[in-house]
Amino acid sequence: MTMNAVKHHNYIVRAIGGEKIKYVNEIIHGIEFNSGEINKIEASYKENKDKSVLVHFHVNDLTSIAQIKDHLENRFGEADIQFMDEITHLHLGGKLETKLKHGINNMADLAKVYTPGVAQVCMEIAHNPERAYDLTIKKNTVAVVSDGTAVLGLGDIGPAAAMPVMEGKAALFKQFADVDAFPICLDTKDTEEIIAIVKALAPSFGGINLEDISAPRCFEIEERLKKELDIPVFHDDQHGTAITVLAGFLNALKVCEKNIADVKVVLVGIGAAGIAVSKMLLSAGVKNLIGIDRHGAIFRGEPYSNESWNEYARITNPENLQGPLSTVIEGADVFVGLSGPGVLKVEDLKKMAKDPIVFAMANPAPEISPEVAAPYVRVMATGRSDYPNQLNNVLCFPGIFRGALDSGTSQITEEMKLAVAYAIASVVSDEELNENYIIPDIFNKEVVKRVSAVVAETALRTGMVKARRNKLESLTV
Repeated sequence: MTMNAVKHHNYIVRAIGGEKIKYVNEIIHGIEFNSGEINKIEASYKENKDKSVLVHFHVNDLTSIAQIKDHLENRFGEADIQFMDEITHLHLGGKLETKLKHGINNMADLAKVYTPGVAQVCMEIAHNPERAYDLTIKKNTVAVVSDGTAVLGLGDIGPAAAMPVMEGKAALFKQFADVDAFPICLDTKDTEEIIAIVKALAPSFGGINLEDISAPRCFEIEERLKKELDIPVFHDDQHGTAITVLAGFLNALKVCEKNIADVKVVLVGIGAAGIAVSKMLLSAGVKNLIGIDRHGAIFRGEPYSNESWNEYARITNPENLQGPLSTVIEGADVFVGLSGPGVLKVEDLKKMAKDPIVFAMANPAPEISPEVAAPYVRVMATGRSDYPNQLNNVLCFPGIFRGALDSGTSQITEEMKLAVAYAIASVVSDEELNENYIIPDIFNKEVVKRVSAVVAETALRTGMVKARRNKLESLTV
């Protein structure tokens, strides 16, 4: 197994005003003299109609950026030279905007798009509410809903700070599956209030993607909304992670020539994602799975205050093992980490069975560094894009909602989720499959095609498609 992480830092220097633009070559020299490498140069006229030049560059260590900043500010002055990392620059003003499908260029256009013409369409929907799917944005629009309590690895950072993540999620929906998604960050942690708000918003959307809501509230919120709404509801942190892990898991077993019913799986991190991953692996055929939290293995006979853990103990750990990870990992074939950095040690890897499989998915710092693990592991996967085998939820949620919206299914079922995992795994052919390629690249267009198709096929076969009136019926007004 080889690990090749890309490690450099991207920045932008903005030189403001026409006078400074004359000195762009000197700016470039100042960057390159201090170990920076130029990526691109572009002109900008947007801000206050003032000319400026953006010089994009990267450095391999953070000491270089300090040297470059000091060099250019001493030469030109702090007021005329602005430094910004590329990530912050990309987020200026947010990542989304609204665009019109039809231009409004004259009074005739206005009369059709808005009053009086729109009344005709309103009355058609009032007569037949299902027509909202054909005459509004509903049929292709998903709400990305969060309360900001479990954002990535950042924890409870609140709804405002969660907004960039939800915007990013909406951008991924559009980019990969042409689904229009809108971020909705709620300033409440109350379970009943969240449920009530989402139900009240539901008429505007064709589906609900729950995101970054902490456990155990996320379980009740999803289950209640699934029962009380007639549109698909999907908590991606649980099910998207579970689907992606299973897809990689299936192909990793092929590489190592191991049977799913025979392997011992140790999973660390029994939160929303960990429980969902465990249940999906069990549904796929795993028999021996032990979940571990910071106090050790989850086992029967311990009265846990968290009821979801009591249920978890009943369905896992067939030998009822007890003790810390360092004890329970003895003879394990697979480690799945959904916890935090540094949890897995080299000494633990040495105790695993031959050809161990390690999915270290804590982000941004995994449970063990891939470079450290490499000599001891047959297959390694992480949640990061700068290592091979990235287990990324974007492999599943765009295609799942594309298939759900197109088919008109009222739910995303367990059968659909399993089918999606196998569909993702199938994108990697037997000829391509190897230790460093167990999961398809997120930009592989075949992924969304296969995922959306299998969701639609399963919905139709299992009777989950809602009966609707003929969408081509004429307007009634």
